Amino acid sequence: MSSSPVLQFRIDLPFAAAEEAVRAALAVEGFGILTEVNVAAVFKSRLGLDTPPQKLLGACNPDLAHASLEAEPSVGAFLPCGVALREGEAPGQTLVALQNPALLAGMFSTPGLETPSLDATTRLTRALSSIGSPV
Repeated sequence: MSSSPVLQFRIDLPFAAAEEAVRAALAVEGFGILTEVNVAAVFKSRLGLDTPPQKLLGACNPDLAHASLEAEPSVGAFLPCGVALREGEAPGQTLVALQNPALLAGMFSTPGLETPSLDATTRLTRALSSIGSPV
């Protein structure tokens, strides 16, 4: 399992299509989207800046979240799992970065947290690997 705090993938689809594909792939692995921030829209409305498309999604697998919170209630500060989408450098390409939940077990050293955190990383990686390639 990667020790990087962020796992990154390239999807060879335009931003809107890649976002749909990410949501669908996450759903297959049991993750729903609890939060969504349209970064480009926030920058436009608050700062008057025109920026390329970028979104932050909060993905949650209820079974894994429950197991994690039962093992270590403080882990809630790291939930839901962050998934960041942004337009890639090449036309028709989207880059996706997601937090690596496997690192939570080492951060807390709590018995019972390792299994759900590793499972979350496995599922998130499998979801993104099904539609893109690791960067």
